[in-house]
Amino acid sequence: MNPSIDQGEQWKPAVVSDIEMAFPAHALDIMPPMEECEAGLNALPDHGQKWRDLQRRWFFRGLPSTTDFHVKDGIDGNQAVRHLRAIQGSFAPKHQHKEAAFAYLASLWFNDVTFGDEATDA
Repeated sequence: MNPSIDQGEQWKPAVVSDIEMAFPAHALDIMPPMEECEAGLNALPDHGQKWRDLQRRWFFRGLPSTTDFHVKDGIDGNQAVRHLRAIQGSFAPKHQHKEAAFAYLASLWFNDVTFGDEATDA
């Protein structure tokens, strides 16, 4: 995995190969620093709770097949989901960093997420 940021540029989804999806040993390379994640989430009106809830739901229960990510303009939705999945599956970062990075990046890449017929609790 290659870092997907140049200094001063907003984070964009990295291209994550199938091998990296299976063995996401380098997830730290595609995660913003913890301080940046927390600052970005704290700047949101709900302090990123919606995106933190999404991370927890995905991590602990999984997402239904009816999940629909509402992607922001200029973002490749498939790459974004693979990037987040690589973070979720890695044992390298501490869980708190994993949660914050996932939530922060999701807030940058998606306008919303819905779960089809299920109640939306993220």
